[in-house]
Amino acid sequence: MTLIPVVPENHSHVLAEFDCLDPLLSALRLDSGRLKCTCLAVSRKWLALGTSAGGLHLIQKEGWKQKLILTHKEGSITHVACCPHDEDFIAVATSQGLVVVWELQFERRGRPERVGVSWEHRGQNITALCWDSSTLRVFVGDSGGKVTSLRAGSSKLGKGSAFVIFPVQTVTTVDSRVVQLGYQDGRLLVSSLSRCYLADTEREKFWRVGNKERDGEYGACFYSHNKGLLGQSPLLYCARPGSRIWEANFNGEVLSTHQFKQLLACPPLPLITYREEPRYNPELRTPQSLAFPKLLHFGDQNLLTWTDSAIYVFTPQNGQVLLWTEVKDLLDIAVYRGELFCLHGSGRLSHLSLLSADRCVERLLRRESWILAATVTCMFQHMVTMSRARKSIPIDRLEHLKSQLSPSTHPELIGQLEEVITKLEPLDSASSSRRSSISSHESFNVLDCGIYRVISRRGSQSDEETSSLMNQSMSEEERLKEFNFVPEEDQPDHDPQSSERSEADRSEQSLPFHLPLSFRSKPPRIALQAVKDSVSSFVKKTTEKINTLQMNSELFQRPEFKESAQAEASAIVTSYSDEVENEVCDEISNKETDMQELWSATERTFSEIQDPLVLLDPVLLAEELLEWLLVLERILGPSDLGSAAVSESNQDGVELSRSSSLNLLEQGKPSETVTVQRRESSELEEKVDQCETLDFSEEILVCGSPPETLRVTPPVPIPSELLSKLTELATLYTELSYFKKQKEGLECNTFLRHYFFLLDHERVRRMCLLCYQEQPEVRSSFMEAMLELTQTSKVVEVIQKGDLFKSLRSLREMQPWKAPLLLAHLHRLYEKHEEAAVRSFSQFYPTVTPADVVAMAEQSHFLAYLDNLVQSRPEENRLNFLQSLLEPESLREDWLELALTHDAPKHCDTLTNDGQPRWHSHCFPWGYGRLLSLLIHLPADYSSKQKMAEMCRSHGYWTGYLHLCKELQRRSEAFSTICQLDDITLLEEPDGVEPHTMDEWKLLIQLSQQHNNIAANSQQASDVNGSSWPDCPADCEGKISPESLTLMLARTAGPDRALSMLEECGVQLVLSPHSKLVCELLRVTEKRQRAMIQTMLERCDRFLWSQHA
Repeated sequence: MTLIPVVPENHSHVLAEFDCLDPLLSALRLDSGRLKCTCLAVSRKWLALGTSAGGLHLIQKEGWKQKLILTHKEGSITHVACCPHDEDFIAVATSQGLVVVWELQFERRGRPERVGVSWEHRGQNITALCWDSSTLRVFVGDSGGKVTSLRAGSSKLGKGSAFVIFPVQTVTTVDSRVVQLGYQDGRLLVSSLSRCYLADTEREKFWRVGNKERDGEYGACFYSHNKGLLGQSPLLYCARPGSRIWEANFNGEVLSTHQFKQLLACPPLPLITYREEPRYNPELRTPQSLAFPKLLHFGDQNLLTWTDSAIYVFTPQNGQVLLWTEVKDLLDIAVYRGELFCLHGSGRLSHLSLLSADRCVERLLRRESWILAATVTCMFQHMVTMSRARKSIPIDRLEHLKSQLSPSTHPELIGQLEEVITKLEPLDSASSSRRSSISSHESFNVLDCGIYRVISRRGSQSDEETSSLMNQSMSEEERLKEFNFVPEEDQPDHDPQSSERSEADRSEQSLPFHLPLSFRSKPPRIALQAVKDSVSSFVKKTTEKINTLQMNSELFQRPEFKESAQAEASAIVTSYSDEVENEVCDEISNKETDMQELWSATERTFSEIQDPLVLLDPVLLAEELLEWLLVLERILGPSDLGSAAVSESNQDGVELSRSSSLNLLEQGKPSETVTVQRRESSELEEKVDQCETLDFSEEILVCGSPPETLRVTPPVPIPSELLSKLTELATLYTELSYFKKQKEGLECNTFLRHYFFLLDHERVRRMCLLCYQEQPEVRSSFMEAMLELTQTSKVVEVIQKGDLFKSLRSLREMQPWKAPLLLAHLHRLYEKHEEAAVRSFSQFYPTVTPADVVAMAEQSHFLAYLDNLVQSRPEENRLNFLQSLLEPESLREDWLELALTHDAPKHCDTLTNDGQPRWHSHCFPWGYGRLLSLLIHLPADYSSKQKMAEMCRSHGYWTGYLHLCKELQRRSEAFSTICQLDDITLLEEPDGVEPHTMDEWKLLIQLSQQHNNIAANSQQASDVNGSSWPDCPADCEGKISPESLTLMLARTAGPDRALSMLEECGVQLVLSPHSKLVCELLRVTEKRQRAMIQTMLERCDRFLWSQHA
């Protein structure tokens, strides 16, 4: 990775994409080639998306949830506009020139109503919509230059207003197509291809903005500056050729011209997005002479415009370029405050935000996008190093960011980040005003993170407040530590260093954010030494507690008894302490010996399997692994006798101390005192049990686990070199036992559960996919282990909240993905959202494959995933992509069977009782018709095609059956099916089965005659007993009959030959007048064609002879 170039200091803002709207479009089915998003609008609450099918989707921005669909039969949606002062109203324009104003009625929980309709622009393309800023009125502009206003009626305006139909008023007609409309404080701004106009809609006055005309699409907008001041009129900004913008007052008088051509020679700032790594090229560009097609007031002080390849943000008050960024294939943009929603030519949506670079880094840190955050930090060093940035990006967060980067993959990035950290400015200048007030009655110091730690004087009010806050913040920690019984008077003396460390720990707990701190596992000797120290501490505390109880009961004891009791207790405790220390030392030496033995056995087995004769022979390989397994089970297995013995001896010692202390307390005391001290001793027993559980948790974990327990973490620390070889051998044993199913040694599922912490997760995942149907318990154990392993991930918290889009966004931010970990999170998503989640899994391909999803999800849900996955590819690549997924080839028949049995028509609708095609049953829609068509068009051998044809016939999928019959050259069966379906278009379509020879035409005519006879007999029977047959007249269009086939043959071979064919088939047919007329016209056409051909041949012949002469 090369060094990241630094952005100049005059650039402070970026455009960043934090949300991905692809799952939203996928859920709305707007990512297919047939249905696309055509326009958009945005408000505080809604994101409105118009579609090519005439639908308007209203999406709630909070959570990206679809709330409503408004349908229009008057064409596709071309423009949509949300009312700025009442979000319950929205205006829509269609391709046929219709304008509709909808009242959504969400507050009243009613059905949406059309409260305003205008056909004034029928036949014209509507080019602009604009709402009045105070009333329910919409201004409409079209390609002819006509501008009208449509007022909506609503019950909100008063009683009876909902029943009033306001007439559509024509405001003006300008000289050319309307490009953009704007409205502010009673003035309407109209920008056409030639100039800008300003209209006072109340007084019906009109002005031209400026005197010079232009030619092309140039936008214009109002700009409300200094909103907090009264008496400030809005300004106008109108685009001009050559990257210029006019600034005019509210009366249309041009005040100045802003030149941006030379300013746009600066290099573009990168778009901060998860889709690709941001790249900044500091080389200057040539000056840009652009035409700004639209202008939008963006944020508080900015103007926004765009072309099809870039977005530009200007600050008109100082005439500077805030930024410009290259964005591909832009079609339209909608803005709300600092948000941009971009519609691309492919139908894709992107959600961008304009914010300062330091705020961008802060949001990336909160989303744990470490690499992207580090890149932006290094790129915008001047913004991150400023002192005011310490409020949002303290030094600790940047240090934590550096620790999250891998030194092996991003060494240069880490180096640059370290340089940035050294340049950070403290927060002193930002908080100097508060320092004097604090120091007047308190002393303080500033931590590295920028937080002031105030040390109050004794007896002051701030001291009491600080202590109360500290007690409140520490209450949670005290609850976690309450099982360690340590009296206040028995605490050991603290040295100054320990007190400083505790103060530092408290300051870290008081930070306003929570960071996961990394930790390292301790070596075996250090871990066992910690056990020894904890046991010694427990013995010391127990002794001190017993002495305390004895001192409290001295008034009720005889002196000689007290001395004997003290001596006995001291002897018991001393012997117990010596015994525990000896056992801990023995345990340390045993652990080292066992680890050395395991290392030797692993080295020997590893060297043996390097021999190809052993590695390629399953019998010899199994023998070597079984010998190694014996050592592994004895040292790292779930049953460890050595640890059990240590635990039992320790328990005996604890019980002995308990009985001794109780005997000392129950002799020679009054009844009341004995009762109180028994209560105290019972509390001591509970604390002893808790300390026992805490100190020996490691031994209990190893030796107390059931045989089938699942272990995802190693019971003892293992060196990395040994762990890598153990992982290789353990994974090899798992694969061998999985496929060979050997009787000796541990069964595959048992071994996986016992030693999951040694396995290679990716290899085990691929192993489970091969035979998961034969051994489902193995994959179930693998998934259970991965779920437990990822339980502490922050993504799990987001998934548990139930927001699908936020969960998917968190998963995308985890890139690069590891398949097993990602699979565990997707498993949680599927359990939470089922089919809605599965449909979004296609974005994680190829990390998660269809084999993973089919093993996880139900069959119907897998079909939805497969369909979305295939449709996400370009149309010309879908067939090859689907072919690449078929591993093995037998999956073709399995997936075809699934698609034929889910979301399909009923058998009774496509098949008759005797299994024949039902009339016109090929017209029924199939839920996965696109996937079925691709599966059938895939190349395959002859036998596979035959199986697929039979499957299509048995389920009544006649379109696929006809295609397969055509490929298999079973044309007679195809003709018979077409006659029964009774649709002549099946013979004429490009994919239809058209007869090629006269014999096929003869067969087709005979089959149609037989079908007509059967239909006539059935019709007669229906008149008698009421049975049903499709009611289709004899002359209905598209019906297959001898007459329609004769006309079709007449167009191909001529009318005379067609009629002679009827006589050969023995069909007595009386042509209708229409058919006779067609045949006569065909004869005349044929004669003229022959005469024309003859004439052309004669002329060519004469020309050639003349050239020869």
